[in-house]
Amino acid sequence: MKAEKEQIFENLKQVADLMTHMFGDNCEVAIHDLTTEKMQLVYITGKVTRRKVGAPVTDAVTKYFLQDGNAVQDRHCFMTLTDDGRELKSSTSYIRNSNGEVVAAFCVNFNTTDHHNAIQMLQAFVNKTVCGTADEGKKGSGPEKMSFSIDHTADSFFEQSVVEVGKRPASMNTDEKILLVKILEKKGAFQIKGMVGQVALRLGVSNFTIYNYLKKIRAANGTAISDIICS
Repeated sequence: MKAEKEQIFENLKQVADLMTHMFGDNCEVAIHDLTTEKMQLVYITGKVTRRKVGAPVTDAVTKYFLQDGNAVQDRHCFMTLTDDGRELKSSTSYIRNSNGEVVAAFCVNFNTTDHHNAIQMLQAFVNKTVCGTADEGKKGSGPEKMSFSIDHTADSFFEQSVVEVGKRPASMNTDEKILLVKILEKKGAFQIKGMVGQVALRLGVSNFTIYNYLKKIRAANGTAISDIICS
């Protein structure tokens, strides 16, 4: 059985190397050993998350494995965020031995930040060149997203504001991040409970930083910071 496990991991490493060579610097493949108590990272290619061998397994992997055990299902194309706000498209496959026991997690992370920036740049160009009036071509205008929950509403507010800034969060400098918070403030987004935490996570900053941005913005507007609904 030990020989089988070693062969599984050797095969996975070969596939990991293939994928990162194929898809370049934006691609990372991480292999976690789930047979040990530590369930740690044992092999990684690419530098998207800048993790090292020996790092603990991520919550995105352990949550479902601990919940469902050997019956755990693969997860495809879900969004994750790095500490600095870069947006990743991620997939996890749980690898089993000949007895059907999960021995490894094969995780692919693809940095989509540059792609989102390109989409927004092209979208701004299209909006300004094909729309019939100045208002229709206004930066940030477009169809509204129907929201069915508070979380969806918060996400919709954030994405609309990102479009108005014209850059994905990971590419924004401090002034652009403040501008995004100002746009969200104007939309009334911070009346939604937990919005400060969501914005901080997506911008790769602390809640305290968002409160500082809001303090400056609201001081200029003569509005009290206490009006924010805390998470």
